[in-house]
Amino acid sequence: MKNILFVCTGNSCRSVMAEALFREVTAGRPDDFSIHSAGISALDGAQATRETLQVMADHGTDVSEHRSQRLTEDMIRDADKIFVMERMHKDWIQRLAPEAESKVHLLTEFASKEGQHHRDIDIPDPIRMSDQFYKNVAVVIHDCVKNIAKIL
Repeated sequence: MKNILFVCTGNSCRSVMAEALFREVTAGRPDDFSIHSAGISALDGAQATRETLQVMADHGTDVSEHRSQRLTEDMIRDADKIFVMERMHKDWIQRLAPEAESKVHLLTEFASKEGQHHRDIDIPDPIRMSDQFYKNVAVVIHDCVKNIAKIL
């Protein structure tokens, strides 16, 4: 079983979407993956943002039980693959745990190995942005995790 970790800043938007959407696209392979998410600056125990809850509900996925957690060295060590939303997340993890370099990947970059190319390598943080911005971020993340599921 591969331990997959999705990381963003607050673990209240992007990594929540990625975790839930990856669970959805790999639902037929329950023994293949252990799926988690965390944030480099997360406040432990916070709920996903209202907009994230709505975008995911519109997609048919309930993330209301999600509670944020701050990324720890143990999580980094235990993960087989770590998918980050921005280059700065990758840099932060590599400073904290240099030995993890080979398992930390930008979500869009890794997904492009399967042919899906997104113009921006970073997935922008939707915090304080419009509902449409959240929807656009969710579409990019969904495209990426579908491709990652094919690769893994």
